Amino acid sequence: MDSPESLMKATRPQIFAFLILVFMLLSSDASWAQAPLEPAQMPARTMFYVIWRGTPVGDARKSNSLLALWDDPDLAALRAAALQNMQSSSAKDPSQPQLSREEIEQTSSLLENSFVLGYLRKPETKSTAAKSTDHPFNGMFFVYDRTGKELLLAKSILRFRSQEKEPPQVSTITVAGAPALKIARKTDVTYWTERSKYAVGSADLAVFEEILARLDGKSPGSSLAQVAAYQEAEPILHGGVLEFFLRVPQLKDFAPDLPANSPFKIDPMLNALKLEAIHSLSGHLTLEGARARVQGAMLGDVAPGTLFDVWSPGQQIPASLSFVSPDVISYSETQFNFSAFYDLLKRALRVAVPRQQQGGVEMMEGLAATRIGMPVPDALALFSGEFASIQNNPAMDPLKAVYFMGIRNKPDTLKLLRTIFSDQMGSERNEGEATFVKVSLGGGQNSTGIAQWNFYHLAVTPTFLVASSRSETLREFLAKRSPADTAAQASLPPAFQSARAQFPAALSGLAFVNMQKIDYQALKTRWIEQAKKASAAAPARKGATTTQQPPPGEAEWLLNLDPQVFVRHLHFLAGASWKDSKGIHFDEWLE
Repeated sequence: MDSPESLMKATRPQIFAFLILVFMLLSSDASWAQAPLEPAQMPARTMFYVIWRGTPVGDARKSNSLLALWDDPDLAALRAAALQNMQSSSAKDPSQPQLSREEIEQTSSLLENSFVLGYLRKPETKSTAAKSTDHPFNGMFFVYDRTGKELLLAKSILRFRSQEKEPPQVSTITVAGAPALKIARKTDVTYWTERSKYAVGSADLAVFEEILARLDGKSPGSSLAQVAAYQEAEPILHGGVLEFFLRVPQLKDFAPDLPANSPFKIDPMLNALKLEAIHSLSGHLTLEGARARVQGAMLGDVAPGTLFDVWSPGQQIPASLSFVSPDVISYSETQFNFSAFYDLLKRALRVAVPRQQQGGVEMMEGLAATRIGMPVPDALALFSGEFASIQNNPAMDPLKAVYFMGIRNKPDTLKLLRTIFSDQMGSERNEGEATFVKVSLGGGQNSTGIAQWNFYHLAVTPTFLVASSRSETLREFLAKRSPADTAAQASLPPAFQSARAQFPAALSGLAFVNMQKIDYQALKTRWIEQAKKASAAAPARKGATTTQQPPPGEAEWLLNLDPQVFVRHLHFLAGASWKDSKGIHFDEWLE
């Protein structure tokens, strides 16, 4: 299992890959556009959709922090690196032609226009399903507003098609009285046509016909807007630049088909988990002045015995909040119900295997109890379910982060730790109400002596345990701890208090990053060193000789990046999640 330190090492230059995708979507200068296909036009059997409505212009673009950051000339080095990294996968194949930076920029400009990507469930009527029998059903469809992009779209399609190792067979067919292309490959078929200002594609002929009919307003039958799951989610879907909706129970359609003689059964397991209790997962992205905000929810029946039990009802002042001091850089907290998760897992396993093999599940539970020295439910009950990470180091050094876990019984928790880590345990020392434990992540004691390295440090108290790579970091945090009451919250950073006030009273998750306090120059220096080490180690991993020079790495664009560009545009990130009678909600924004 990865240590918290190894997980934090994911905070490297690669994390910008996700931001790059967001920035590129928001980097055009087109006007707001209506979706090519609104939910009221989509068939009732639509399983999911994503609607991109185009990007804003004028003041909305100038005032938004993300857009202003992307347009800043000082981010040019990062933009150039992003365009190069987009080809990293195809670069592994020398037979594939590489796109120039100009070609990539042109292709990415297709995102200036609105589009819809969705999926229709397989129709139940035999007559409709029989229209496509050459390949397995694929209900994916795509509708793109090609206004002003006609030539670029055609050029891009031809370019990507020419890069295929085995060119597909392209033929012209007639669909709904108009010509269309049938693009056949060994494993799939794609249908493509242009209807008015839209380009339409699908992987199934029946789906293709229905989407075209819906665009023409000729298709009878109910629409997605009349489905109860959509109506339930509709209040959180309207508005914004991006909108998504997924009917969770229909994920059963993607369950793998196991052999008839397989002892493991998927359908009974999904039924035992009561997947149908989760009606939908949906949300939208909006640009609200300087903010880029994502709001969404997983809605359904939160009655006991469903997957919603895994999420805690939440609390107003979580215990880990006592570690949040005025100099906090980042704080992230979440709460789960471990016992409920274990009960659901056992219930699913019991119905997934034949009755004559039920003893195997019981045996696995018994072996686990023997390994940890107590019944599994008792071990899970030792933990409150609250996890948190706190970072006060401006350079975001993962070695100086602290990780929090709430507990209910210190003696039994220590007993569990001693049993689990066994020969990996180093020293154990009591200081006041805390017991400091050192755990080796690289080795354990053996009969010939001690072979331990890469230690991690834990401090166990009556109500929580905290962990860090450095024992001095733990002591500093414990010394700064303040009472977790309302009065003590007045000393928290004002930006944190402002963000917290905008969320409901009881939360099951809370996150905050004060981006103005990050030392971006120190962060850049550390990333450069990491990039150089990774680049130097690459030839050795491939069996190269030590005389070979390492290939150029990420350090090159990092050297040309001005860290102040982030200070100018990014202020803080805040987010929260909570549970109510309708489901699980989340709200996050970056400003």
